[in-house]
Amino acid sequence: MTYLWIKSLHLLFVMAWVASIFYLPRILVNIAEAGSEPAVKARLELMGLRLYKFGHSMFGMALLFGVTLWQGWRVFPGTLPNFGEAGWLHAKLSLVVLLLAYYIWSGRLVKRSVKGGSLPPARTLRLLNELPVFVLLGVIFLVIAKPF
Repeated sequence: MTYLWIKSLHLLFVMAWVASIFYLPRILVNIAEAGSEPAVKARLELMGLRLYKFGHSMFGMALLFGVTLWQGWRVFPGTLPNFGEAGWLHAKLSLVVLLLAYYIWSGRLVKRSVKGGSLPPARTLRLLNELPVFVLLGVIFLVIAKPF
């Protein structure tokens, strides 16, 4: 039962973090398109900073419960499964690191905009906005199928 609660909390915080991964780049597109409307741009930048901070908290909680799932069998013997040398887990973690790098990059773009720096063109941001969907699909496939 402990395993199911830890896994449920891990999934909850992962979903919250992924929501911020999807929405933060969309805010960047809107900032880039705000153009000569400083009030709109300022509000979007504030939203972006708050979402970035929220996402960091959600990632931290997801990481905490994920590490508990991964190494918890040492702390709670007989309660949690031992993943051992699961190759799928290493591949999944690699994709999660890629998502984290993307998230940090998006947050730095918001911070750059707040400081008056320039952003990539809106069209480029729109294209980059779609990348995490494909990476997340890989993560989901690896977790469900455990192909290796």
